[in-house]
Amino acid sequence: MRRGLVHVLAWSLATGAAVTLSWWGVHTVMAGTAYDPPRALPITAADATTQESKPLASSTKRPAPSPSKSASRSPSPTPTPSAPTTPSPTPAPTASGQIKAYDTDGGRAVFDLGKADATLVSATPGSGWSMQVWKTETWIRVEFTSGTNKVSVICTWHDGPPHVEIGNY
Repeated sequence: MRRGLVHVLAWSLATGAAVTLSWWGVHTVMAGTAYDPPRALPITAADATTQESKPLASSTKRPAPSPSKSASRSPSPTPTPSAPTTPSPTPAPTASGQIKAYDTDGGRAVFDLGKADATLVSATPGSGWSMQVWKTETWIRVEFTSGTNKVSVICTWHDGPPHVEIGNY
């Protein structure tokens, strides 16, 4: 009887150690991957009107709303891009061009627009929306989806400087 208990105890300890080691290994490998929440750069726009946005479950700091709220609450579905950022004392990645944010019904997409190309800085879906990103050598598409509603933010630069188009469908 005592010998059986020793075997059960040894088996339990070995199984517990294997599970703990496996969890630690998977956790270490998966840390910092796509499963973590996205890290968006805070963007502050100087002298720009911002569109009223829906509350997001995000820890990023939003710019303060401008005094002309009545003009920013127009029923127009096309968002107003924010102005270029001003230099901040905190270290930020070096931008090759102009950082512009595009607020839509589905979320926010931020692009670094260079002279002949563009890069996606961040894309954050709104509450209740999901997001998918496609990238090629000449365009980037961010699509926000909620049920049957879709919003696409497409940045292209194949025939000249980058330009951004927003479509609701």
